[in-house]
Amino acid sequence: MCKQYEHTIAITNRKLVQGDFLEQMQKVIHLHPHAVILREKDLSDKEYEILAEKILEMCKESGVRCFLHSRISVANRLGCRRIHMSIPVLMSMSEEERSQMRKIFLEISVSCHSMEDMDTAVRCGATQIILGTIFETECKKGLKGKGLGFVAEICKACPVPVYAIGGINLKRLPQVMESGAAGGCMMSGFMRI
Repeated sequence: MCKQYEHTIAITNRKLVQGDFLEQMQKVIHLHPHAVILREKDLSDKEYEILAEKILEMCKESGVRCFLHSRISVANRLGCRRIHMSIPVLMSMSEEERSQMRKIFLEISVSCHSMEDMDTAVRCGATQIILGTIFETECKKGLKGKGLGFVAEICKACPVPVYAIGGINLKRLPQVMESGAAGGCMMSGFMRI
């Protein structure tokens, strides 16, 4: 097991992979990150489900948590008990739907970009927060990172683990953890290993 990655969450983006995506994911999962979030928002539900089934099996074999991204019905069909949501999707749900979600899923991960988002996510049942954007990134060029002070402020107020995203790499991971985060999320760093 690779201790170097135990505080990281791998966010997938198959468009960044040079070569076979499933082979790349096998490499990533063998590094034993804290979790994988299968993002791939551009796929149809059917395409996503086919891919999710394969990734969930790889994660299960290696003992790595896997969160599906916003696809509650796909997660239900595949027996996945971890879901990742954006604040807009979470807020578009009725209270009854959010209540049902809390009953179904063991872990609910929510993307947040402000103190208000974090409060909303926790109130709606989040068990972990993905907080961004901390440093400027290639995928969001020109968007100024919110910095380590922002991480510290949110972590101090947040009752659930916070994982920083946006320009996170193994060199910056200790900085975000010193600011109170449980770890960090990496996309291009994992998709190009």
